[in-house]
Amino acid sequence: MRKVLAIFFVLLFVLPSLEAKETPFQTLDWPDAGGPLIRFTFAKFKMVMGGQAKEHPYLADVTAENLSDKTMSSVNLLLYIFDKTHARIGDGNINLTNVGSHQVVKFEMTVFATGTPASLSLAASTQRTLSVTINSVPQGAVLKLDGKEMGTTPKMAEVTIGKHLLEFSKEGYNSGKFPLEMGPRDASGGSVSYELGISNHDTIELRDGSVLSGDLISVDTKEAQIRIGGNIQTLDRNQIKRVSLTQRDPVAQ
Repeated sequence: MRKVLAIFFVLLFVLPSLEAKETPFQTLDWPDAGGPLIRFTFAKFKMVMGGQAKEHPYLADVTAENLSDKTMSSVNLLLYIFDKTHARIGDGNINLTNVGSHQVVKFEMTVFATGTPASLSLAASTQRTLSVTINSVPQGAVLKLDGKEMGTTPKMAEVTIGKHLLEFSKEGYNSGKFPLEMGPRDASGGSVSYELGISNHDTIELRDGSVLSGDLISVDTKEAQIRIGGNIQTLDRNQIKRVSLTQRDPVAQ
């Protein structure tokens, strides 16, 4: 009887762990004819806020495995999205560079769809890319293009024709998302600028051009104290060019 109970308790602990492992949404080999070169595994697509009218952006974690014995220097594919009736409801772009032999890479991609994704297919992309300068106010925000980190603004990026999602984030400021659509008649050299909004912290602009973001504690004719990341920093008053204070909610008594 004790052996039976022991086995029962083991199953109770093992089964939840098996259920916790997420089942892939779909696995696709490319090309689908002949010997495949790359295997893509897509997690479940999750809808995020944004989009226009009935079209919404979806995010998914993707794993790509190079099945060949050669390095893939550049892979550009179109991802087509279908609903449960197999009607095409959206698309996305996959761009991979320098994927080594049998290397596995993981990335997050953004697609736009007018319904709930139910199945996917891949096709080779012949679309050209356009150069776009992406900026933010203030500058220095971390930029993501279709879920892939691109560096900090201002940034010149190569984007394919179609719909994309830009994401901006900067310490001390509200993050934001911006849908970008490039048409076949658009030309390289365009620009996009996104305003991050109100700072969540006070800012001190120094005479050397640098900007500090934190919580201003005190300021007088000789010095100023500002709390940055839990540490208090003291500045000579002559170093300071401008102080901007953000409005805070009153403290509950």
